[in-house]
Amino acid sequence: MTKRDYLTVDSLTSEELAKVLDVADEFKRDRRPRDDLAGKSIGMIFEKPSTRTRISFEVGIAELGGHPVILNASELQLGRGETLEDTARVLSRYLHAVVVRTFAQSRLEMLAAAGTIPVINALSDFTHPCQALADLQTIREHRGGLEGLKLAYLGDGNNVVHSLLKAGALAGMRVAIGSPAGYEPIPQVVDQATRIAAHTGGDVFCTADPLEAAADADVVYTDVWASMGQEGEAAARTMLFRPFQVNRQVMDAAKPDALVMHCLPAHRGEEISADVIDGPNSVVFDQAENRLHSQKALLTFLLT
Repeated sequence: MTKRDYLTVDSLTSEELAKVLDVADEFKRDRRPRDDLAGKSIGMIFEKPSTRTRISFEVGIAELGGHPVILNASELQLGRGETLEDTARVLSRYLHAVVVRTFAQSRLEMLAAAGTIPVINALSDFTHPCQALADLQTIREHRGGLEGLKLAYLGDGNNVVHSLLKAGALAGMRVAIGSPAGYEPIPQVVDQATRIAAHTGGDVFCTADPLEAAADADVVYTDVWASMGQEGEAAARTMLFRPFQVNRQVMDAAKPDALVMHCLPAHRGEEISADVIDGPNSVVFDQAENRLHSQKALLTFLLT
């Protein structure tokens, strides 16, 4: 079996992405324990805090009959100067895959290049591909499909946006990003998503006008204004991002039944108003639940 890593959403083709989402739906319909990963040990290295990602992976691995091995980054020899390459070679002798939440995307790429087991990106500063799987599963289950739907994201052009751009493009969606000037997604990612969309019938565009981004949207999505490691910028970002809050005015620009999404944790009154995130169109807790099902599907795709 050829080793496959999942470092960015476009590690999968459009067809593979659809297959993973189909399996995720099956797992959601029937959560009884299985033995797909029986006899397999999956390492989990978290160099950043995590609630949904860590718990959903640990539970998901166990529900598939595998053994989750929690590795505190500060307790590994990485913290004493062992190279990533040597760590990857050693882990490859013990484990069947490793799930990593880290800072630089290059750390994941180095682990993947040096090791012989699949490396799964559980979040980096650059991208959050596991979140995007759950996002697409959630939209699909509420709308019956993905192709042609408009997804509007308002806020910082961060790692979540980078994954949404590529995931939406792979699924043939229309992805609109509304961000303040200077906080747009990385142009390289926008260009990559645009090229993908050209083959799937999707579309990608960025604007500094939040209402233009939200206009006629099927889905309105947001995230915190200051990501992990940017806490010192929070006050300045709050002033700059205020017009991009997902509130009633924004939702009035979208379709009446537009889904409200947030990858959590949420700061009510900042990036999203309480009446919107707690309102009838919100599917944020379906999103959170679907981290479990979509990651189980990803694990079986990579390891069976």
